[in-house]
Amino acid sequence: MRTSQAETDPEGARHRGPSLLAVAIVFVSLFVASLVTVAGMTGGGHLPSPFEPGPTTFFSDHADAVRLSAFLQFAAAVPLAIFTATVTSRLRFLDIEVAGHTIALVGGTLAAAMSAVSALLQWVLAQPGVASSDGALRAFHLLSFAMGGPGFVVPFGLLVAGVSVSGALAHKLPRWVLWFGLVIAAIAELSSLTIATPLAAYLLPAARFTGLVWLIVVGAKLPVVRPRHLRNNQEPQP
Repeated sequence: MRTSQAETDPEGARHRGPSLLAVAIVFVSLFVASLVTVAGMTGGGHLPSPFEPGPTTFFSDHADAVRLSAFLQFAAAVPLAIFTATVTSRLRFLDIEVAGHTIALVGGTLAAAMSAVSALLQWVLAQPGVASSDGALRAFHLLSFAMGGPGFVVPFGLLVAGVSVSGALAHKLPRWVLWFGLVIAAIAELSSLTIATPLAAYLLPAARFTGLVWLIVVGAKLPVVRPRHLRNNQEPQP
């Protein structure tokens, strides 16, 4: 004879999966490290925007820094994908059966994929001969920015909104996390205007960096244990 896990655990069933907080910290650390690496290896520089006037020699002058940054950003896409899969699995485990966790799954998966492709395009920019061709340089630069800018931030906003709404309305996350997440999500979706006007590009870092804080907060606040009264009406089975 065997009983349900909730019946054998006095505190209730525990979600089986990686620590959300640990995964969030790994993602944030890798992403921040990619920025710090470029700044440290270029004397305080940063990856140029494709909207800056005139040709850029940054990628050819600092190819090593660009390659290392691309590696770290590509690596960061992995924990973001793991965070997405784990947080949506945990929402279902907590009996939150709403569309929000599916929206979060789609958004987080797209964001991780866009981030990985952007990093690979950044790696291409650092290869010999690419930066010496103005046409290829411009094309790959725009593609990398599009994927890592609005291509990442807009679906990331869906991840933030889906988790925040689902978790808070089911009383699994504090109410302030809901409003914090909705503000981030709104900025993220508005950043899609970058495609229409470069002026909206300032919304991209606003959503991205506040989103890093949100990831750590959710990783720390979302419960890992399901209360005993949830799905605890099962009879012992042979």
